[in-house]
Amino acid sequence: MAKSTVHDHLTTLKRDGYVVETDGSYQVSARFLEIGGHRRSNTELFQVARPELDELAHETGEHANLLIEENGRGVFLYIARGENAVRVDTVHHTGMYVHLQTTSLGKAMLSTFPEDRVERILDERGMPQVNERTVTDRTELFEELERIREQGYATDDEERVAGMRCVGGPIACEEGTAVGAVSVSAPTSRMQGERFETEIPRLVRRTANIVEVNLAYS
Repeated sequence: MAKSTVHDHLTTLKRDGYVVETDGSYQVSARFLEIGGHRRSNTELFQVARPELDELAHETGEHANLLIEENGRGVFLYIARGENAVRVDTVHHTGMYVHLQTTSLGKAMLSTFPEDRVERILDERGMPQVNERTVTDRTELFEELERIREQGYATDDEERVAGMRCVGGPIACEEGTAVGAVSVSAPTSRMQGERFETEIPRLVRRTANIVEVNLAYS
């Protein structure tokens, strides 16, 4: 675009409060926090799930995360932090978009979608590699989705963030399709053995079930 056209657009965005200018440099303004916060606060899933995520974070001492799917990607709708949660704000924050196959949350949701819907998402969004452990093969992904359906939860073994493991479970509507997912993420040093394989999956599935019931009767 011509510089004059870009300048006109930026002037309009600045006037309406969407960007701020500092010494000739433009940045997104904090108004988007207001807009996103309003959207989130008026989302029924957020209202119902937030107290349960807070309780899950308190009980585990780790991050408890809530994800929704929007236009084929995952969006972190809420993150609760327990007393032992490590700071990963640069790679993990509210409002962040992620490709669904890169997280336990996203894979948990994909496991409830019809196969043709999963195929459309992969066709449109691809399967980008975040690190060497990310699932980038469709056959491997579909095999994993089958395992997730059988066990009721998904795992992320350093597939997005090195040194972090995550266990996620789908929040399903009455038809069985996920409207969101909940997870617990923690350093691999605290996500091993029975805690990673039994304890955290049980807590995640319990939380997801409570949210499902509250959504159904709210």
